[in-house]
Amino acid sequence: MSSDNKTLNQSIIKAFTVLDAFTNDKKEWGVRELANKTGYNKSTTYRLLNTLASLNIVHQNSNEKYSLGSKLFELGNRVAIYKTIAKSTNNPIKNVALEIQETVLLSILKEHQVFHINKADSLHGLKINTSIGSYQPIHATASGKLLLAFSDKTDEILKNIELTKVTQHTITNAKAFKKELTKTVNQDYALDIEEFELGLVSIAIPIRNRQQNIIASISASGPLSRFRTENIPNYISILKKGATLIEEEFKDFDSL
Repeated sequence: MSSDNKTLNQSIIKAFTVLDAFTNDKKEWGVRELANKTGYNKSTTYRLLNTLASLNIVHQNSNEKYSLGSKLFELGNRVAIYKTIAKSTNNPIKNVALEIQETVLLSILKEHQVFHINKADSLHGLKINTSIGSYQPIHATASGKLLLAFSDKTDEILKNIELTKVTQHTITNAKAFKKELTKTVNQDYALDIEEFELGLVSIAIPIRNRQQNIIASISASGPLSRFRTENIPNYISILKKGATLIEEEFKDFDSL
């Protein structure tokens, strides 16, 4: 796709053009020489570098030249960690998807939202839109409610999110939602019955580390037409098979 496409953000393109100039052979740049390299004027280059420096993406050295900062190292490590997690959990969640015959997701709490780090599709032909690396609202999903209910920052997060209406079944009343979180803790699982998507039901259970702290959730999602309340113990039993294997793999993790 051409970089002059009107749908693209030119400031982001310029920022990455600047970052691409940093190589093993040229690890630091002054503003003037980087402007000459990229073709941007000096003031534009300075503004880009100043913004990137404020985010720790680049660092200004004592000689007033710039080099790559710690944020890129942090993000690179984060990608590597998620790749490791995905590789280690592929078989457990695929086996759960085969047995439970629904789509299975492995999720964590991130930035007051649910972040999905692995997925195994249902063989029944129902393909839910959720993808690996995507976010969903914490209050309208089974995984979100479960992770929020057991979080040590529940009250803080509740103050910083809006219980927005996603479907007519989404819980938007604060008192009712807190009651739902208490219920989730007591039963050790969470349900989302058409709260995020009409016709879709999800059930989530926790994944704990060695200290019994919840570090993730594993959930199954399928159509309302196949969901039966009396089958909840069976759904949980199947999900626990995958959760047990994942917990063994990540028992020493404080978080994912």
